[in-house]
Amino acid sequence: MYAIIKTGGKQYRVQAGDKLRIEKVPQNVGDEVIIKDVLMTVNEDGEGKSVAVGNPFLEGVTVKAKVVDEGRSDKVEILKFKRRKHSMKSMGHRQSYTEVQIDSIS
Repeated sequence: MYAIIKTGGKQYRVQAGDKLRIEKVPQNVGDEVIIKDVLMTVNEDGEGKSVAVGNPFLEGVTVKAKVVDEGRSDKVEILKFKRRKHSMKSMGHRQSYTEVQIDSIS
């Protein structure tokens, strides 16, 4: 069984046991995160697939995850340059993330 969830303005395909990096959430390491924005679930059994699609979200379906780690990703370098003007500006950005492990889809 897998699900399509939405968190932090992005969509992810998750199933039980997956680890993924999502946008920063205000939880501590070891806490449980409940994601209620489930767009779609697919249950694959021996007979075939059953697909449930929300409009926009599914009612009563949640994804439970555990916070494994928090951190910041690698630095993205930004360089603004104007030719023949002797003008150059260098900036950087590091995005914060929360790494979660998916426990269950219910």
